[in-house]
Amino acid sequence: MNLARIILVEDEPDVGRLVSRVLTDAGYRVSVAVSGMDARALADREAPDLAIVDLGLPDCDGLTLVRQLVDRHECGIIVLSGRGEAFERIVGLEVGADDYMAKPFEPRELLARVRSVLRRIRPRTPHESLVNGGSHGADPAAQTSARTVFEFNDWQLDAGARLLAKASGDPVALMSGEFDLLLTLVQSAGRVLTREQMLDATHGEHTPAFDRSVDVAVGRIRRKIERDPGNPALIKTVRSRGYMFTAAVRRV
Repeated sequence: MNLARIILVEDEPDVGRLVSRVLTDAGYRVSVAVSGMDARALADREAPDLAIVDLGLPDCDGLTLVRQLVDRHECGIIVLSGRGEAFERIVGLEVGADDYMAKPFEPRELLARVRSVLRRIRPRTPHESLVNGGSHGADPAAQTSARTVFEFNDWQLDAGARLLAKASGDPVALMSGEFDLLLTLVQSAGRVLTREQMLDATHGEHTPAFDRSVDVAVGRIRRKIERDPGNPALIKTVRSRGYMFTAAVRRV
């Protein structure tokens, strides 16, 4: 059974019951909140792996809640909303959502997207890293020596142990997808990588629904490694092209 914990933020009872039943039947642990205030308290208490958020909440705008959850919790986020306009979809992804589904929706598609997001964001154990090391496109570290450590600025990235740490030894928590993306950037330091190249390197055949998931992940990484995430010095945006890792990298 999949023990991932999901919070569903939905104030329409019929929709809440449907989504909760679909996810529970699939083996997930589901808790339901009907307002932004309830959702924040629930997330603080349960530390979810994933939040599914409706935008039309009674006490706050769902996009504001998404932004708050991104800032406070290491969880994936799927927006589930009756607002299907392209602008809303783009804004939802820009504030940190990993995926966006418009109502009405097909329950099987929602379940597939839940699985896809969880596969990208849930941390792997060392055992899982070894088991998945030979999977197609699943792990850039699989093509790197288990002993390889990359050093840049005051950081060390251990490809074999899948660990990011400051030179002082203090580890920094990265979700699985974040680690894969950072490793891909570090291995290609000084080169511009398009979003498509980054998706292919980190996801292979499990490419997510939106290439903006790269932007979301880069934003999360910047908040963890950049001194000033608003003015990044390590991961530069190359307009209309993609991203470039600009720090000098030493392989040890």
